[in-house]
Amino acid sequence: LSVNASEVATLLTSAVINSEGGAATTNIAQGLAKQWIYFNGTSTIAIADSINTGSITDNATGDYTVTLSNNMANVNYSIQASSSDYTCVINRGGAGTPATVSAYELFVFYASATDGSRGAVDQAQICGTIHGDLA
Repeated sequence: LSVNASEVATLLTSAVINSEGGAATTNIAQGLAKQWIYFNGTSTIAIADSINTGSITDNATGDYTVTLSNNMANVNYSIQASSSDYTCVINRGGAGTPATVSAYELFVFYASATDGSRGAVDQAQICGTIHGDLA
């Protein structure tokens, strides 16, 4: 079987797979994570590993900006985040800087179940992932 570069490019950008039961199809390019990051958010912050991440900025305690290497097509993308011990929240338009095609703000905070208090906290293991359309 011989495949030329054009056919490979088409396959990689428009390949469709069937679901396990065969009832649904998924476009592979649409289902891939377009950016992810794993970083240390304590002391001197540092990216441990990532894809499509240009940099991170430590704005304040528990407040980080993740900048992308390649922009998203628009701001209608999905962001998921987690940390090893505390809750992560992505800023989609509230206080701080709303998500843009090139960056998003990530907050890590603790919440006390007993007295309802909460506050920002630096965390050693923080992850973020984007799904959506690249520009």
